[in-house]
Amino acid sequence: MTTTPHTATPTRPTPPNHSASNHITPRPTTPYRITPTRVLRSEWHKLRTLHSTWITLTTAAALILGVGLIMGGTYTSGGGDSDIDTVVLTLYGSLLGQIGVIVLGILVTAGEYATGMIRSSLTAVPARLPVLWAKAAVFAATVFTVMFATALTTFATAQLFLHDTDQAASLTDPGVLRAVAGNAVGITLLSLIALGLGSLLRSVPGAIGAFIGGVMILPQVLGMLPYAAVERALTYFPTQTAGVLGSATPLPNAAAPGPALLALCLWVAATLATAALALRRRDA
Repeated sequence: MTTTPHTATPTRPTPPNHSASNHITPRPTTPYRITPTRVLRSEWHKLRTLHSTWITLTTAAALILGVGLIMGGTYTSGGGDSDIDTVVLTLYGSLLGQIGVIVLGILVTAGEYATGMIRSSLTAVPARLPVLWAKAAVFAATVFTVMFATALTTFATAQLFLHDTDQAASLTDPGVLRAVAGNAVGITLLSLIALGLGSLLRSVPGAIGAFIGGVMILPQVLGMLPYAAVERALTYFPTQTAGVLGSATPLPNAAAPGPALLALCLWVAATLATAALALRRRDA
């Protein structure tokens, strides 16, 4: 008797269970977006976490306040300073305080090139220019806030000594509050020029030298030239216009506050625009 061999029938693999309970849909990943707010927050974080920021601003404020108290405490009516504008007299320490703020403005930009931190900043923000604008905005807001509060405090405190002299004044007097605020505006705009020079030259010593030579010394040298056109042009140079903003009374041979503010803003815009052009065209 012959038996027929059994042939195994191949089985098909069981299809996977595609039920809704076992099916997991991957979530779409959202790319990281670079927004102006995030760039501003990043620059604010860098500025406020640096010890040099608050040491410099505190030193500048202390110089302005200290000199103001000395000027107020030692002043006597009818002396050689009786013809000086009262805001200029009480805020005379701004000439010293602004030096520290100007150096800080240079450190904000040139300091990052010195440490190499700028490469990380530009890698995170490939467009580059938002980094410069954010630095300028955050720095300007911080400096103006500190300097305005310092100017108000210094003026009010100095007037405690000057209330019975010919330099007695109040914030409600014509031009006084404008001059107190203008003092802070002038320091802020000068420090923005320094910030732009720091970004442009990428060297802390180089930017300091350029600011001292080009902004502070050059007008004095040009002022020795016997030309009326040069003398007129010098009234719109940065340091001269900043001085106009901090005076409650018109200064002789100086621009009016409105044109002075416009001229100083144009100096800032030209410096930052040049720095922005260099930032776009040069490697970090």
